[in-house]
Amino acid sequence: MANGIDPSTSMAALFGARVRRLRTAAGLTQAELGARTHVVSTRITQIERASGAKPTLELARALDAVLGADNLLVELWPYVYREAFPDWSRAFIAHSERAVAMHEYAAHVVPGLLQTREYARAVLSVGLTLSGDEQLEERLAARMTRQERLSSTARPELWVVLDEAVLRRPVGGHDVMHAQLELLLSVAAGHNITVQVLPFDQGEHDAMGGSLTVLTLPDGSEVAYTEGAHYGQLIEDPAEVRRYTVTYDRLRANALPPLMSLDMIRSAMEGYNRGANVPSRSERRRVAQEQLQQSGGRQLRGGRRRIPGSRRPRP
Repeated sequence: MANGIDPSTSMAALFGARVRRLRTAAGLTQAELGARTHVVSTRITQIERASGAKPTLELARALDAVLGADNLLVELWPYVYREAFPDWSRAFIAHSERAVAMHEYAAHVVPGLLQTREYARAVLSVGLTLSGDEQLEERLAARMTRQERLSSTARPELWVVLDEAVLRRPVGGHDVMHAQLELLLSVAAGHNITVQVLPFDQGEHDAMGGSLTVLTLPDGSEVAYTEGAHYGQLIEDPAEVRRYTVTYDRLRANALPPLMSLDMIRSAMEGYNRGANVPSRSERRRVAQEQLQQSGGRQLRGGRRRIPGSRRPRP
């Protein structure tokens, strides 16, 4: 236990202990390591003591490179980053990493596990708590890291019901949406991922307030998670979870069958492809204003407008 810091107390403490051990093995002082990673020496002290602000992803990469850690620190970083999340959020992420089955209803955006990088960037960039580009990149890196589980040997069964609004809202623009829907079609062809679409014409339903996820854990137990724009709730009481499971089953039953859902996704994707060259609303407004001004100018210069087909009376 270095400097009285117990690495088992938090991921930040474990990260700091690894940095200290690697720095000592490299024969560097804190000031020397700070100079090589372009931070002040007190920042290195804070990291090693697990005090102050959490290390950024950029700094974790720099420390990894300077100390020759072979991506050890970069791989630890997402766990350090999550410690800043609320307790219920961290608990949900922990359950997600162990789940053998994930059933999700997405009301507004494509679920994080199935987002392309550019779609995820567009979604994360509108968060009210976002403090700048650096935090955006950190959140983006954490989301992309979580996606790796879907390609691992221990990947869960994933069943996603998308509200039709997810397909119609052009998050990130037409090109980003086209690529995102193309990815959905690709992953839905796999054996462990099923995608359905809940069309608008199904009307109201029990989960209209936000998104819903039901996780099945290795021991067969289940937890549920509901999420809105600025809140989340983890439900672990079996009786309450059962209510949400029934809600999800109803959503899945009312959604289009998988093959018909893929047809709707494909149709939406083709629509974004056709609309890629359509001017934006602001561009259309600008062009309309210019045409109006030009038309007004011609009318002022030409005097009274002439009615087509009419002739001026002869003197």
